[in-house]
Amino acid sequence: MAEIRKAEAADLDRITEIYADAVRHGTASYELEPPGRADMEARFAALAGNGFPYIVAEEDSGILGYAYAGPFRPRSAYRFVLEDSIYVAPEAKGHGVGRLLLAALIEEVRRLGFRQIIAVIGDGTPDSASVRLHEKLGFRHSGKLEGSGYKHGRWLDTIFMQLSLNDGADTPPDPHSFPERRHREGR
Repeated sequence: MAEIRKAEAADLDRITEIYADAVRHGTASYELEPPGRADMEARFAALAGNGFPYIVAEEDSGILGYAYAGPFRPRSAYRFVLEDSIYVAPEAKGHGVGRLLLAALIEEVRRLGFRQIIAVIGDGTPDSASVRLHEKLGFRHSGKLEGSGYKHGRWLDTIFMQLSLNDGADTPPDPHSFPERRHREGR
């Protein structure tokens, strides 16, 4: 069984490989060319370096996948909403790695005091693994952008799914939560 831990800069070579495969062969990312390690390092630093969750699933054989949650949009009123991203190595797909990563990510986002996680799922057909995974972990469908991406010779729909945490929109924000502290600090 894979162990979940915080990602480290030393993991970036493998993270870059996993993401490159997803870009080249999948539709989870709408990037058409895989970014290099330097770009991935900058992305990692922007998230993990600012306290956002960034985790890996690892076995003795190495890293099997990674996940992170970052700001959904840059405007301050969105500060309680994060967007999740999960990428699993081709050889690890179908073995529960994505579920382990997403479950751990949800718990960390909850602990930090965020109120919503948004999944933006490329090529989000009802039978896609990502849609099914998010449904199993309590996400609800919240929107669809038809024909919003063009990749691998076809138009792709984007599915939005949402999970409420920490009372969602039912109570005022916790002034001691991570998003509120960041906001007061002007970040």
